[in-house]
Amino acid sequence: MKKILIPFLSILVIGAVTANPMFGDGHENSVTLSVGTGIGSGSMLKLVYPGDWEFVPMTMIMGTYSQPMTIFKIPARMNATIVQNIAYHSADRLSFIGVGLSWDVVAFDWNGWYIGAGLGPYYRDNHDRWVSSRLVFGEKFFIGKNITDDLRLEMYTLHFSNGDLTETNRGFNFTGLAVGYSF
Repeated sequence: MKKILIPFLSILVIGAVTANPMFGDGHENSVTLSVGTGIGSGSMLKLVYPGDWEFVPMTMIMGTYSQPMTIFKIPARMNATIVQNIAYHSADRLSFIGVGLSWDVVAFDWNGWYIGAGLGPYYRDNHDRWVSSRLVFGEKFFIGKNITDDLRLEMYTLHFSNGDLTETNRGFNFTGLAVGYSF
């Protein structure tokens, strides 16, 4: 539990930035398309330590609708997401589709660049040999860049697991790129 709370509490302590860098001036909505690849099962540490990545034959596609908000005066966004993981070859039978809600906060914002983290529950259509529950939690770290007032690019890492609610909980880890459009 400490491994989950410490990064999020440190984000709250880092300090508030004034404008929401994940949305352009006056924009109240955003849609994002994310594409990623599997980087193996295992702990959340793979989110921040690429030395442990082991590329797995999976492609993850996410569509997200977001609205801006603040959490303790820190710029944030609330997200509604649909996610499809397509596994093939040696990872066969690890495919799933799911829906989720999540919240992202920005820890650092400078000159169009921003760094943040997110957390939220997701519901999947099946259970498999890596995670034996349909309810999973998603944790995400991302680095973003504002290209224009309407367009953003983000590089992210994402972890899905069930928080040890069941005995089988190897977790899914992904890394990828996201393109967001605010309106």
